[in-house]
Amino acid sequence: MMEQRAKYPVGIQTFEKIRKGGYLYIDKTKYVYDLANSSQYVFLSRPRRFGKSLLTSTFNAYFSGRKDLFNGLAAGKIEKDWIEYPVLSFSLASAKMGTVEELEDVLDEQLCFYERKYGIAARNKYPGTRLSAMVKELFSITGRQAVILIDEYDSPMLTVLHDKERLEHMRTALQSFYAPLKDLDPYLRFVFITGITKFSQLSVFSQLNNLVKISMMPEYSAICGITQEELEENFEDGIVRLGQRNGMSHAEVLDALKNKYDGYHFSHSSPGVYNPFSLLSAMYSRELHNYWFETGTPGFLISQLRKFGTDITRLDGSVADASEFDAPTEDMHSILPLLYQSGYLTIKNYDNSYDEYILGFPNEEVKVGFTRMLIPFYVSSDTNGTTNACRQICRALTEDHIDAALTAAQSFFAAIPYQEGTLKNAPAAEGHFTAMLYVMFSFLNRYVWSQVRVALGRMDILVKTGSTIYVMELKLDGSVEEALKQIDNKGYAIPWKADGRKVVKVGISFSSEKRTISEWKVRQSA
Repeated sequence: MMEQRAKYPVGIQTFEKIRKGGYLYIDKTKYVYDLANSSQYVFLSRPRRFGKSLLTSTFNAYFSGRKDLFNGLAAGKIEKDWIEYPVLSFSLASAKMGTVEELEDVLDEQLCFYERKYGIAARNKYPGTRLSAMVKELFSITGRQAVILIDEYDSPMLTVLHDKERLEHMRTALQSFYAPLKDLDPYLRFVFITGITKFSQLSVFSQLNNLVKISMMPEYSAICGITQEELEENFEDGIVRLGQRNGMSHAEVLDALKNKYDGYHFSHSSPGVYNPFSLLSAMYSRELHNYWFETGTPGFLISQLRKFGTDITRLDGSVADASEFDAPTEDMHSILPLLYQSGYLTIKNYDNSYDEYILGFPNEEVKVGFTRMLIPFYVSSDTNGTTNACRQICRALTEDHIDAALTAAQSFFAAIPYQEGTLKNAPAAEGHFTAMLYVMFSFLNRYVWSQVRVALGRMDILVKTGSTIYVMELKLDGSVEEALKQIDNKGYAIPWKADGRKVVKVGISFSSEKRTISEWKVRQSA
C-alpha cells in the first residue's frame, strides 16, 4: 500500500479549494474571526507571494457563512451564528499594463460578475458609482450590510511608480473607485484591503480616515507567513522526505529551512516567519531552491533602485527612522521602506531610545536572489558569463585559494565593456567597484557581507568560509599597503579572532583606468 503524502497547496490562493481538496492548511482563522469582530476597515501590507490572497479568500468564506469550510479550525470552534453577508471581492493583481483603460476593464469585468450574480442592473459606467449603487441595492435586497474585499490594491500604481504623470492618472482613477467607501459606511459590514506597499491614505483612499493599519502591529505579525512552531507542527512529513532526498538529518533540514526561508519580522517585537510560498515549494519538490525569485522580480523595484542610486553594499544593517515606515510610497525620500514592504529587507532590531529600526536581508534566499538579480545592472549584461565567473571565484574562495579567486575576478572585470556594470546614479568610483565585487561574491550565499560595522568604522567586504574568514578592504587607485594599514588601524579583524577559523586580511587595489583589480596583498592575522 502506497504511503499517503501531505498535499501542499503551492500557488493555490482559494480557501475553499484548499479545504475541499484536502491540502495542508495552516490555521489563520483566529485572526480572521478577531478582525471580523473587532474592526470595520482594515488595511494589511505584505510582500508578494506571502498569502494575502489566501487570507482575502478566507475572509470571503467566513462572511459568506461557509461553516462547512471551517470545521476543525479556530474560527469554526468560536463562531456560533455564521451569518451570510453579500461579499464583493476585487483583485487588481492583473492590472499591470499601467493604463487607466486596463484598470477600468479589470474593474468592469469584476463588477459585471457581481451584477449578474445578484441580479443587479448596471445604471452607470463609472466603477465607483456602480459599486455604490450595488452595495445599496444589496442592502435593500438582503437586508444585510455588504463586505468589500480588495486584494493587491496597489498593483496598478506600482507599474507606473517611476512615471509621475501616469502615476497621477492611475491614482485619480483608483481614488474615484474607492471614494464611495466612506459614504457607504451604514451599508458596510467589513472592508479589507491588501497590497504590497503603502500609498498615501489621503491620495488613494480619500476620506477613509478610519482605516485600521495592522501591517506592523505585533499581534498580527504572523497573520501571513509560517512561524517556527507552525512549521514543526504541520510539516513533519515534508521535513522527513526533504531530509531523505538530500541526505540530511532532521536537525539539518530544520537549520537549512531556517537559513533559507525564515527571518521575516513585521514588527520590532514579533517572532520570525517563513515565506509560505518558498516553504511550501521546498516541501513539494523536496529541494532547497530560491523559489520566491523564480516567480519574477517586480519591475518597479529596479526603477526605484535606479531613481535612488542605491548603494547595495549598505543595505544589510541599514538604519531607518520609524517615521520612514509611515511615508507614502509615492513620496519616498529613501528606498528602505519600499525594500522593507516588498520583502527584500526586514526588521532585524529596534532601538527604542532613538525610535530607529535596523534592517537587513531576512534570509539566504532573499540575499542571494536580490544580489544575483542585480548582475545586469551592477556588473554585466552577460548574466551567463557573470554567473560562470562568480562560480569560479567562489569555488576558489571556499577552497581557500584567495589568489586564484582574485585572479579570476581581475580577468573578468577587465573583460567587461566600459559602459556596462554602471547603474544610473549609482555611487561612483570605489563604492561602485565594491558593489560589483559584492554582487559576485554573493554566490557564497549567506557567507558574504559588505560595509560591516565594527567599533571604529566599516570594512568593505567580509567573507566567511568553512575554515577561513577574509577581511577585505578596497582602494581605488590606492596602494594595497594602505588598505592593509586601514584594516589594522580600524581593528576590522579583531571581532573574529576568537572565532576559531583562520583570519586573513586582504588589501585590494582597483585601477580606475583599467577598470579592474590592479593588485592585491594577503596577510594572515596574528
